[in-house]
Amino acid sequence: MNLTDPIADLLTRVRNAQTAGHAATKAPGSKINLAVAKVLAETGYVTSVAWRDEGPQGWIDIQLKYTAKGVGVIQGIVRESTPGQRRYVKKDDIPEVLGGLGIAILSTSQGVMTGQDAAKASTGGELLATVW
Repeated sequence: MNLTDPIADLLTRVRNAQTAGHAATKAPGSKINLAVAKVLAETGYVTSVAWRDEGPQGWIDIQLKYTAKGVGVIQGIVRESTPGQRRYVKKDDIPEVLGGLGIAILSTSQGVMTGQDAAKASTGGELLATVW
């Protein structure tokens, strides 16, 4: 599988699976995809994330989360920085997503983290995605 943007592929798989009402989805394994999926799990947007060591690169299993009424927890998920146009933000320019109700996912020198964690660590980085 030759993907030019594996993060966009991961986000699209999560968005499509949640829209279709699936309980889980899987994405091709990579360190950056696993880190982004773990941020989604830590912030409560997905139930759990697990690594499956199958095939040449492995897979990431993602258990999706729904409300009691069956509505997906993730209402929107957008890829901000792309391979053709990287988007970097300084520590003071980290966007507040939906008035603080959503999260920004950043790749920093200290790893992949939410925008709030990056601000606390006083670091900026590449703005990978926003989720609400």
